[in-house]
Amino acid sequence: MTLLLVETSGESAALARAEAIAASEALGGRVADPDRSLVGLTPVEIPDRTDPRDLAGRLALARRCLVFRAPSDARETWLRTAGTSGESAAVRRLGRPSSGGGDPEVLAAGRAYKDGGGRIDLERPDLRFWLAADPGGRSVLLEELAAVDRPAIAARRMPRLPYQRPVALPPRLARAAANLARVRPGDRIVDPFVGTGALLAEAGLFGGRLYGIDRDPEMVRGALRNLAHLGVHAEELVVGDAGTSDFSDPDSPIDAVLTDPPYGRASSTGGEGSAELVARVLPRWTDRVRPGGRRVVIAGGPVPAPGDGWREIARVPLRVHRSLTRTFYVHERGTG
Repeated sequence: MTLLLVETSGESAALARAEAIAASEALGGRVADPDRSLVGLTPVEIPDRTDPRDLAGRLALARRCLVFRAPSDARETWLRTAGTSGESAAVRRLGRPSSGGGDPEVLAAGRAYKDGGGRIDLERPDLRFWLAADPGGRSVLLEELAAVDRPAIAARRMPRLPYQRPVALPPRLARAAANLARVRPGDRIVDPFVGTGALLAEAGLFGGRLYGIDRDPEMVRGALRNLAHLGVHAEELVVGDAGTSDFSDPDSPIDAVLTDPPYGRASSTGGEGSAELVARVLPRWTDRVRPGGRRVVIAGGPVPAPGDGWREIARVPLRVHRSLTRTFYVHERGTG
């Protein structure tokens, strides 16, 4: 296994950490020993055969994936040796990437690299090094192996899609939820409340086979337009009540239920209260999840417990805007 340190973004530390761990598990990895962590970083392990760029390519609530290179008392020696390659490099401090000119440790690290024969290039370096604090406050040396493509995620925001609604889950949160569901290529993913298709879109970009239901025909047509715009194919989207409608292969097991039930006046619930709707519909699909599969629900209030044989992986509240808080509920079905 290869130990990586994920620098998460600042919008929700708990959700970002849960996403990083689930994404590594989807690649065959696991959470690393917390004793190996550094301030502000989530340690995970991925199989040696897995490219760190694969992990960065999955993440939404993160900035980069790094690897430990040297402790504080050996970092300049390590950099002198690394500089013998003659490659260009940038040295910065995590959390303060633009303040290197006034940081004596960053300046010393840059000098050490140049003393070894390397070049400093802050714009387009061959290598990127970062200083991060260990639990004792000492600056250790990390190397960036892959960066998260945040502009690509932002390009999937609602204003850039062909079908738009006033209430829609931002792609960074939809992608985090798909990671929490541990979507892998070929997984059968069901969203009983499709909406604009944001969750299925991210699951599809991970290679999931997509199934969904929505009672609003316009919403289903719009979701199909958005999925097509993103180059994602849905196996089956059904117009109907998710409590009674079904797919053409109802006996096929589900790898993950991934959903953001309707809420607020902008959503269509057919006159049924949101809580009542969730309580009626969700157990039906939960019961069909295979052993080892997951259920991820984003809701503004409590959701029905999944029952015996399930365990809660995470419950993370997130303030979306103003007074609106949504909670990410993640459950996993046991294999015993």
